[in-house]
Amino acid sequence: MLQIAFPPHEFRMKMENNRDMIFDELRKRWVVLTPEEWVRQHFLLYLTKVPQYPASLIAVEKEIRVGELRKRFDILVYDRNHQPWMMIECKAASVQLEQAVLEQLLRYHIAVPVPYLVITNGHSTRGFGKRENRLYELEELPGLG
Repeated sequence: MLQIAFPPHEFRMKMENNRDMIFDELRKRWVVLTPEEWVRQHFLLYLTKVPQYPASLIAVEKEIRVGELRKRFDILVYDRNHQPWMMIECKAASVQLEQAVLEQLLRYHIAVPVPYLVITNGHSTRGFGKRENRLYELEELPGLG
């Protein structure tokens, strides 16, 4: 299990059409504040403030093809050579980080291979590296290098 402490931050929020909205600072737009989005916004803040991954190397909710299906990954961090490097799946705080969550991320990994995979629900975070086609659990997030 990774130890993730979200830095304090004043998120911009508003009500629109009877829906709570939060301003996504990376995408520069308002998005519906769902329980999963709350986790995603906190994790994005963490990535840019703690390990200080450059915001310019982070993609949020982009479509990928998994076989014939169209899916959206939550967060993809690119390395300094602009190659996919770390994929992160965010779940609502109420969702347990069980095998099914990791398997979902591994399906996305087929379409976008990366050396690092992370699953989080905001309370718990697990990270994995890939070596010789095997996963090993991370004790901390790697530096971008």
